[in-house]
Formats: sequence, structure tokens, C-alpha cells
Amino acid sequence: MSRTRGTRERLVVIGGDAAGMSAASQARRLRKPDELEIVAFERGTFTSYSACGIPYWVGGDVPDRDRLVARTPEEHRARDIDLRLRTEVMELDVDGQRVRARDVDSGAESWTSYDKLVIATGARPIRPDIPGIDAPGVHGVQTLDDGQALIDTLTGTRGRRAVVVGAGYIGVEMAEALINRGYEVTVVNRGSEPMSTLDPDMGRLVHEAMEGLGITMVDDAEVTEVLTGDDGRVRAVATRDREFPADVVVLGIGVRPETALAKTAGLPLGTHDGLLTDRSMRVRGHENIWAGGDCVEVLDLVSGQERHIALGTHANKHGQVIGTNAGGGYATFPGVVGTAVSKVCDLEIARTGLREKDAHRVGLRFEAVTIESTSRAGYYPNSSPMTVKMLAEHRTGRLLGVQIVGREGAGKRVDIAAVALTAGMTAEQMTALDLGYAPPFSPVWDPILVAARKAATKVRSSM
Repeated sequence: MSRTRGTRERLVVIGGDAAGMSAASQARRLRKPDELEIVAFERGTFTSYSACGIPYWVGGDVPDRDRLVARTPEEHRARDIDLRLRTEVMELDVDGQRVRARDVDSGAESWTSYDKLVIATGARPIRPDIPGIDAPGVHGVQTLDDGQALIDTLTGTRGRRAVVVGAGYIGVEMAEALINRGYEVTVVNRGSEPMSTLDPDMGRLVHEAMEGLGITMVDDAEVTEVLTGDDGRVRAVATRDREFPADVVVLGIGVRPETALAKTAGLPLGTHDGLLTDRSMRVRGHENIWAGGDCVEVLDLVSGQERHIALGTHANKHGQVIGTNAGGGYATFPGVVGTAVSKVCDLEIARTGLREKDAHRVGLRFEAVTIESTSRAGYYPNSSPMTVKMLAEHRTGRLLGVQIVGREGAGKRVDIAAVALTAGMTAEQMTALDLGYAPPFSPVWDPILVAARKAATKVRSSM
């Protein structure tokens, strides 16, 4: 059912961060206001900001919150986008092509019709259903408002003991932020090693390095309760057999797609509860609805399966594709290889492609190799060690994944592997890559190439 006003269409966007506002901005570039009206709903108070930068703002590396904001609400409105802050969409009527939104402050509700719809509702932090999880002093970190609330707590708390629950990307980055603020940090991790996005042998390197930085690592431990004092505030975190004193608790367990609205509306969800789209980011089975960012599942180009990856890099690309298509153009998002990089203090952690358990799960046979190398020529000052693990498919030698743990100069080397994965290269082909070389930047054989040589040799020997 069309809701057009004359020849003017209305595009409604749910979500005002990376994917949503990138889509709105791109659509506006292609369509003039007298051709396309754009209405965007955002339940928070900020738009177009870098959630990935929040740990560095909390830790003091980024001194000002506004530096994380790429485009303010006023800038969006100046581009003829009707942006409605602190307004939460409560219901999606697909058949009637309309959304019901509620003003967070006044509680007033109203329906808004659409011709085209963009769902960019993001993801929500995982909060375990345990006693005390909502006590003052317990913080999830997903939005700028979350970051400000945590900073306020850190500033107003006399004690200097912090517990981070979870040891994924968010957990290790928040551990660094708290170390930088002078806190004694304990990380409680349910897994056998930190960074479950790595294989356990590489996660062990992260564990050892974090302990070397003065962080107390507790693995194979699940939090069962947040204990509070007489004032109701957090005083400790409990596992089945221990308690860890805490003046502040940060949840770094991960996120899930925020798709309750879409699920209620009957839109298709995948195995990870993310929205399913085609390559144009159009929701499957719905010609006039698109979705992008942390609320969708994307195609893994290596495994051929759908997966959920919450990263701002993908969200911005999704938004560009959606805005182009909603604005009358044509664009596609082909998929991902699962590249991510992080750091905790001077330790750099990177991965792309499949882990061993990922390859096993999709039925791939592979060869795995691990090498030790250095970031620069061994004789050059300040050369630092790094470990590279590489997976190559049995017999074919096709690159399947790379993981890197090291110091300065280690992390971004993963981009070489990401390009090779996207191109479908084999380990043998990688050994001939014409990478830049000079002693200040790498050994004569770059660590990635050393790993590729070893992987290619192992593949040949297995035939």
C-alpha cells in the first residue's frame, strides 16, 4: 500500500548511528527533499558516533566525547533529514507501512507512515540474568550515554578495584581503559582463554601478556551474582567458588542483534537472531525494507554461512549500500571475511577468516601452522616479537584464516591476510606477494609470508 504524498516518497529510518544515518545521508545525496522526505528515529541523544572509540574515551586516550561524533543531529537536520531524538519505535506495521514511535521524555505516541523503511536498530549488550546485575556501579558499554555513565561512576568512586566480566574485544579494551585510569583490574572470563575469537593457543598468549600488564585473569569462571553493600552499590562479583571485590563492574560479554521489533513484525531472522537480507541489504521477502549494521547477519565469504559481526566498518558500508538503493541507485554488499583488530595496552591482537573450530564446523579439512617472528629486521632498534597462526585448506592450500598476537606493528598486518582471503588466494600464492620491505618496517621475509611459506610446505607434504 503506497503512502506517497503526490510524487514525494517518505523514507523512515529506525536507528541514528552508523548504518542508519549513513543510509539517510546517502539517500539524501541522491534524492532532493522535494522528491524524498527522510524521517529518522533515534532513542538516544547522539547520532553518527564511534562506539568503537568509547573505551579510548573512558581510558583518557580521547579527551573529549564530541571527538567521537562524526556528524551531529544539527548537521543532519541541516541536510533536510527530519531527525527525531529520544524517540523510540515501539511497533512496526509491515502491512500498513507505518511505525509507532514513543517520545521517551513525554510518553506521547504517534504513527508515521513510510514508502521505504530502513531498520538499523543495532545490538544490545548481553546482561546475564543473575542477582544484582542492575545494581549501581554495574555498567554495560554500548552507547555514548553508557560511556558517560561509566565515566561519572569512575570519577565519583573512591575505591580503585574494577572487575570486567568477559574477555572478548570489549572486555580487553575496557580492561586497558581501567588500567589507564589507575584501577586494579580483574577480568573474569567464562572461556578457557581470553579472546574467544582466537584459537585457544593464541588466546593463551593474550592471557600471559595481560597478566604481564598487571591485570588479574580468571578463566573458566562464570559470574553467578553481583554482591552489593548496605548502600545497594556493587561491592563484589561472585563465581561458584570465589568472590572478587569490586568498586565498579564493566560488562564485556558481547552483544546480540537488537531485533525484537523486527521479530514481532514477522521479518526473517537467522540462527544468530539477526535480520536476513540479500546482497542489496534488502530484507528478504520485503521489497521496500532494508536493514544494516549490528542488527543483521552477513555472508562469511570463507565459510559460505551467515554470521553476526558487530563492527562499525560493516555498519557504515551497509548504510552506503542501503542509501544508494533506497535513493534509486544500485549497490551491493558482497560479504565479509571476519577481520578484527584490537589492543590492550601495547599488546596488539588481530584475526581474519576462520578459527580451527569454525573450519571443523563447516566440514573443512585444514593444515595449521604457527610461527614466531619480529615486527622489524632483528637488528633494527625496537623490533618486537609477534606470533602468527595460519590455516590453509588441506590439499588445495586455500587460505582459511590468520591470527596475530604481538606488539607494535603486529595488528594491522592482518589486512594482508584479509585481502588474500577476499581474493581466494592459496598459501603458495601468498608467498610471492610483493610486500614493502625496509628494516624499520619488517624483516626481509614479512611474518605473514613466513607463515604462508610454512603453511604451503605443510600442504604439499600432506598430499
